[in-house]
Parts: sequence; structure tokens; C-alpha cells
Amino acid sequence: MDLSRLENLPERTPGLALVVPFALVVVITVADLVSPKEVFLSPMLVVAPALTASFAGPGRTALIALVAVGGQAVVTWAGGGAGTVAREWQFAALILLSVLLVFFSYVRERRSRQLTRARLVAETAQRVLLRPPPGRLGELRIAWRYLAAEDDAQIGGDLFAVTRRRPDLVRVLIGDVRGKGLPAIAEASAVLGAFRETARYCPTLPELAESLEERIVRDMEEVADDREDPGEHFVTALLLEVPGAGGQARMACCGHPPPLLIRADGAVTATHCADPAPPLGSGLLAAGGAADVPIPYGDGDTLLLYTDGLIEARSRQGAFYPLAERLAGFPSAADPDSLLRYLCEDLLAYSGGRLGDDAALLAITRTRDGTGGAPRAR
Repeated sequence: MDLSRLENLPERTPGLALVVPFALVVVITVADLVSPKEVFLSPMLVVAPALTASFAGPGRTALIALVAVGGQAVVTWAGGGAGTVAREWQFAALILLSVLLVFFSYVRERRSRQLTRARLVAETAQRVLLRPPPGRLGELRIAWRYLAAEDDAQIGGDLFAVTRRRPDLVRVLIGDVRGKGLPAIAEASAVLGAFRETARYCPTLPELAESLEERIVRDMEEVADDREDPGEHFVTALLLEVPGAGGQARMACCGHPPPLLIRADGAVTATHCADPAPPLGSGLLAAGGAADVPIPYGDGDTLLLYTDGLIEARSRQGAFYPLAERLAGFPSAADPDSLLRYLCEDLLAYSGGRLGDDAALLAITRTRDGTGGAPRAR
């Protein structure tokens, strides 16, 4: 996001938009001049600066206000009413209202800039914290999306990270910190830091889960805000290990939904974890870490990882989002970015544009060759 293009949004309104309020001044002025003397239309001139203030900044609002005052002067001079009490009050009222409209336009523009900067900070925080994964790692193509439940929010307690343990082995974390707001962001940051530090060195997923449990329990004590969020502090997590050049993937579930496997032919298969471990940071993970489970993963297959904000989204009738059913109608699993674009659009349409919780999504596709594969036409 480029702040230089956004900080002056009101002033970037096309100049053509000013034609409407200017035309209003002309029409109202002419109508007052040709109307009977007992009919006063010039008080309606305030509509022009009021309309301008709704979409333009204080400079352009002041310009239209001056044109409106000029129209009032023409009406007064042409009608021979200069100096009468009625015309003086009309002048005073128009000037006062114009000044107020310019002031309110200035306040609105200032708040718009503050909101723009807040959005920029939120987006920057998201990119620093989540650190978007590369679109390609070896033969793996990766796409991601983050859907925030709150308006103007960019990030919450949902998290994901992708890193290499070896040039031919990729490890993935996706999780959901309990809680919301700033405390959840701080805890998510601690979890991501622990994963990025340990994922490259632990030989197996169970050992990685055990190491993360130890780190997260310790770090949660330092970053958790017990005054604002007095409940338990933990994170549901899914750990995934994907070889880049063939072979099955492996996963370890720590209280997190397992991924969906979308075959190269479009068939959707739900993966299962028979013995899921408790969430990380809960202090309940047994010695030896979480059990890892193999996942058949061939060329052209896609693994879809997600947080519970996706499957817990509801329609207006209260029905949960049927993820596997909706994915079954998508014919282009070979293109992870198109898959997530379709999924997000479908989810928002299904839920009426409102989510009850944040949703993070990762799609990882093993290409059929070293060129990234050609997605099938939709």
C-alpha cells in the first residue's frame, strides 16, 4: 500500500465531479431571477457547498461556497434587494453555513487520513507478523488469504508460516490463538517466532511439536495480558511437512482441523488425525509430542489448510459453511491462487459478506513438473 496515493483521498476526487454543484448554483440563481418577486429560491444555494463537502476536501468545498455566495450576490443585485433585511440575512446565513461546511470537510478529510494511516499500519503489521510465504518453493506452489471478521481490521489471532527445513523439505504451521484483539496478536507473534526458530532444526514433527510446546508455554507467560484477557492462553495448531520432490506429506494436529486434500482430478478428500494432541501452550501435550500422520500427496494434488473461521461461517439461515461440498464444484485445483480466490468469494457470498471469526487459508499444490504446471480452464 502506497501512503502517498491514499493520504489525500478527498482531494483526489476528479474535477469533473465539481460540475454538479457548480451547475446547481447556476440553475438555482437563474430560477430565482426568473421567478416571481415574492418567491425566494436563493437560500437553496447552500445545497451546492453541502454536496461538495460530502465528497471533496475543504479547498474545493470553499471554492464552491464562494461560487454560491457569488450567485447570492447576483440575485441580490439583479433583484434590487441589496440592503434589505431579508437579503442581508440570506447572505449571513449562506456565509455561516459555508464556513461550517468547510470546517466539517476539513475534519472529515483529517479523519480519513488517520484511517488510511491506521490501515497502512495494520497491513504492515500483518506482513511483518505473518510474513507472506513465497508463491513457489521448489515444485510447490503456495497461495494464501486472510479474511478479517472485523471491519477495517487486517489481522487477528489466526496465523500461518512456511519455511524450509532442507532444500527438498518444507514445513508449514497454521494455527489459531485463543482470544481476540491486541493480546491475541502478541501471542500469535510469540508462536510464529517459536516456529521459525525451531522448524529448521527438529528432525521430526513430534519433536517439533514438543519443542514448540515448551517454547510457547514459556513465551505465553511473558506476552499474555491477563488483565484484558484473563482466560486460558493456548493456540490450536496444525504442523505439516511436505517433501518438494515427491513422496507423501505428514501432519501433526494439535487441536486444529486437519487439511483437505484436493486431488489432481478434482476429487476432495478429508484427511483424518486419529489421535489429535491438545493445543500448544495448554501444558497438556504428552512427552514425545504429537503423533504425525501420513498424507498421500501426488503430483497435481493440493492441500488446503484453514482455520475454524472458515468452517464455522454461517449462512443467513444459520447453516455452517459446507467446505468439502463447495470445493467439489471447483475444477481447477492445479492453481492454488484461483482456488483461494474462488473459495473466498464463495464464502462471503454464502455468509452474506459477514464472518463471525477471522479465517486464514493456505493452499499448497505440488506441480506436475518444474515449471509450475498449467491450471485447467474453469
